[in-house]
Amino acid sequence: MFSHESEILRKMRLIEWLKAELITHVGQLYQAMAKNSEQAIKEGLAAVVISCFVLGRRLGINFADLDEAILTRLNQNIKRENDVEKWFGDFSEYQRHLRHKR
Repeated sequence: MFSHESEILRKMRLIEWLKAELITHVGQLYQAMAKNSEQAIKEGLAAVVISCFVLGRRLGINFADLDEAILTRLNQNIKRENDVEKWFGDFSEYQRHLRHKR
């Protein structure tokens, strides 16, 4: 029984650590944007995306399901005619990018 409890605690600690990492990466991204460093911004965005996917996996969401949720959300934003979509078409462009990768 003790080893089962310690496994649960280990998983909980990992989730808390991943949440803290996500917040740290968001802060680093803000700093990169303040410095206007394209390379640092790319690295910060990549770190945030990776942290989200790994955290999702630890919470029981597999990568494919998260990809599908992203596509669904993009589709919703496109249909709502969000300002970002109306002005720049970013959601449609990202949706095309994701579908092209498949």
